[in-house]
Amino acid sequence: MNKSLVTNLVAAILVLLGFLLDNEIVLSVGLFALSGAVTNWVAIHMLFEKVPFLYGSGVITVKFESFKVAIKNLVMTEFFTEQKIDQVMAMAKPNIDLEPVIAHVNLSPAYDSLIEVIEASQFGSMLGMFGGREALEPMREPFIVKMKEAVIDISHSDEFKAILDEKLFASSHIGSSLHTTVEALVDDRLNELTPTMVKNIIQTMIKEHLGWLVIWGGVFGGLFGLLAALI
Repeated sequence: MNKSLVTNLVAAILVLLGFLLDNEIVLSVGLFALSGAVTNWVAIHMLFEKVPFLYGSGVITVKFESFKVAIKNLVMTEFFTEQKIDQVMAMAKPNIDLEPVIAHVNLSPAYDSLIEVIEASQFGSMLGMFGGREALEPMREPFIVKMKEAVIDISHSDEFKAILDEKLFASSHIGSSLHTTVEALVDDRLNELTPTMVKNIIQTMIKEHLGWLVIWGGVFGGLFGLLAALI
């Protein structure tokens, strides 16, 4: 049901009845109600549509760029400030446990590199006297086990965790980086909007409530008309 149309029709009917019945009170109530309802209806129409010779009409489309800037500022200052991103990151910071990762790492290449270093050093000729690389092969598994244990111990140390937090969750990097990314996404989305799209979005959100402005314009106009007729 179109609230504005019904209100204007009721007011117009009162005007017609007052004129036909030669009733000044009904005519006055109808005229004031109609003027109040029509005035508010025209004002609402001017908010969204450009009306020739009426300065300030079509403000939604005329001020399209200003609306885009206002929307961006609202989003970025209320929801995605660097400080709020940092707060969310701090609350969501996971307790990273690298032990499962380390346990599955293949450290054989590390052992091979160690043997190559020994062979290339002054101990290489001595190693050759004792059977060369093959003589150290039984040490591969014990080396890998001990190396993993050492790395796991390091990953559990407070110093390592502090460094990890600093590098992964430093607010000076994460907050500003995410803020920049979100800002770019907002800009891209706003650039896709057209004046008509913005008008339709706003009109859809508040159209139902704007209809009540017409109704109350008619009601208060009618009350003023009744008061004018009685006086």
